[in-house]
Amino acid sequence: MTLVSPAKAGTETATAPPRRRTARRAAGLAVSLGVLLTLVAASIAIGAKSIPPGEVWHGLFHYTGRDTDVVIRDVRLPRTILGLLVGIALGLSGAVIQALTRNPLADPGLLGLSAGAAASVVSAISFLGVSSLTGYVWFAFLGTAVASVLVYALGGSRGATPVRLALAGTAVYAALYGYVNAVELLDSAALDKMRFWTVGSLASANMTVVRQVTPFLLVGTVLALALGRSLNAVALGDDTARALGTHLGRTRVLSMAAVTLLCGAATAACGPIAFVGLMVPHLVRALTGPDLRWILPYAAVLSPVLLLGADVIGRVVARPAELQVGVVTTLIGGPVFIYLVRRRRMAQL
Repeated sequence: MTLVSPAKAGTETATAPPRRRTARRAAGLAVSLGVLLTLVAASIAIGAKSIPPGEVWHGLFHYTGRDTDVVIRDVRLPRTILGLLVGIALGLSGAVIQALTRNPLADPGLLGLSAGAAASVVSAISFLGVSSLTGYVWFAFLGTAVASVLVYALGGSRGATPVRLALAGTAVYAALYGYVNAVELLDSAALDKMRFWTVGSLASANMTVVRQVTPFLLVGTVLALALGRSLNAVALGDDTARALGTHLGRTRVLSMAAVTLLCGAATAACGPIAFVGLMVPHLVRALTGPDLRWILPYAAVLSPVLLLGADVIGRVVARPAELQVGVVTTLIGGPVFIYLVRRRRMAQL
């Protein structure tokens, strides 16, 4: 018979629940990755015309220039890759913004970032004659960066607080979208070209756009994931974060930089897509608890699940045409988010 000391038994009892929670979270993340891989395959195979798995394999790995090969390699593969990248970016940026502002209803629009992208794109269309998606990318990214700097400056720079950042973002959002509406009213050509971009779509994806935005998304993703521990401290309040040794000014600057890279590149590539960055982190928080070290990876996996799933639904329900992914995420996200908000235990950070 093996005797266990009371001290050792107490230690085992105290450490067992955290270990079980970690195991459950890891298992849930693995299942989520499996679902994501399934949707990646579905996104490549399903469209206006479904393509058998054998043809999909041939188009991906034995390209010979057949019609199905062209559809797989040149149309659906870039669209799927862009949906995957944009989904990760929206999920991470939403989770970081919610932690930074301590507001569970926050999304990239709260800080005026999507408005900055829209203002820059409409200016490029109206005043510079830019008409291609590859041109939109750089102007949208520039507009997002300028809006983030403006919000951070108005929010108090190093003395910024969550409330100040939210108020500054709301003011910048209103001002920039007022400018966008004014330009569109005065320039019908700009209105026509902006209409497709502002609805949020993956339909015009190509490998050129994917290559342009990937470096920004990779840097933003790494930076966001690295901020998990610091954002955990920020979520406890400024005084507690300082007591724990967190440098608040640096954390907020790096968080704004991560959100700018992620939201800017994602918005530039396919326009503003609603509800993904707002709803998924909110849902994930109910599954993982408040620990950002788990919320961020989960959001990075489940957000592209939602985005690719919405894109596949949009292609199926309106064959041979399609619904833009921004429309589908709004139709899905609105009722689901209302339900989530009404559940009191999920409505708080």
